[in-house]
Amino acid sequence: MSRKPVPAQSGERSRVELTFDKPQLLAQLFGQYDQNLVALEHRLGIYITARGNRVGLEGSAEQVAMGRDVLYDLYKRLQRGEDIDTGLVDASIAMASEPVLDGIISAEASPAPPIMIRTRKKTIVPRTPAQAHYMRELTNNDMIFALGPAGTGKTYLAVAQAVSQLITGSVQRLILSRPAVEAGEKLGFLPGDMKEKVDPYLRPLYDALNDCLPAEQVERRISSGEIEIAPIAFMRGRTLADAFIILDEAQNTTPAQMKMFLTRFGERSRMVVCGDPNQVDLPGGVEASGLRDAVTRLEGIEGIAMSRFTAADVVRHPIVGRIVEAYEGPHG
Repeated sequence: MSRKPVPAQSGERSRVELTFDKPQLLAQLFGQYDQNLVALEHRLGIYITARGNRVGLEGSAEQVAMGRDVLYDLYKRLQRGEDIDTGLVDASIAMASEPVLDGIISAEASPAPPIMIRTRKKTIVPRTPAQAHYMRELTNNDMIFALGPAGTGKTYLAVAQAVSQLITGSVQRLILSRPAVEAGEKLGFLPGDMKEKVDPYLRPLYDALNDCLPAEQVERRISSGEIEIAPIAFMRGRTLADAFIILDEAQNTTPAQMKMFLTRFGERSRMVVCGDPNQVDLPGGVEASGLRDAVTRLEGIEGIAMSRFTAADVVRHPIVGRIVEAYEGPHG
């Protein structure tokens, strides 16, 4: 592989050569038509050449060092059996630029164990510094508010942590809930029983579950009551003990609904509240978002953690992050 050099960023020039001892992994490391290397070149402003199992990086010293760390990080992920894509390349670049993560999540071997969540179907590791912080909060706090735009992994990581704790027996039940609020459109009359009426609103939670557990286990655990997926109205009057409780799309609760939900918290339980305060879909004339109200009242209270995400933490297609930034900008 050899291409026209990408203009490097200003700074002292540097060149390094990397050698990889498992050539069979290089096709995945480089990506189809070298797309991962191309992404690295354009994101970092460096020039990359690949011959056999050797990869050369040339550019400013700082950017070359970052490119080296990213390639080693991706290579180690492949050695662990993980899949990589261009989205993960972008995420790894963001991780490499965070010195506070050195020795916790790094390209080089470290005595500290990596931050991860193990489920039946996959092992999940953070893709951004904010996700790494959030995953620590999920293990260290009983109540966590996850705030930020869609696509940052707020609900997905919470479901993965909940599944992990359900598998290990740390909790006896997994309870997933969200308000049944239409996102700016009228769905009209929905036929069927109560489950059929509310399932469309809860589909993202089913999707996250099915990504962490085999489908037959999801169905069996739902049938046995180990996993419960229900709109927030079904939580009234209950005390939820020995459970991992997740509220998704929390920005669409009213303050009264939020207070009701938070006070369901019981012994030996963990609760995660996920939402984007900037994406409220409550109909006109309805009182303020319960999520905003709760954050204002509860931030700083012992035992309650706040994890915040921005458009830079979006781990879907890179264009999604740019769309979020555009909508949150001066004209948003």
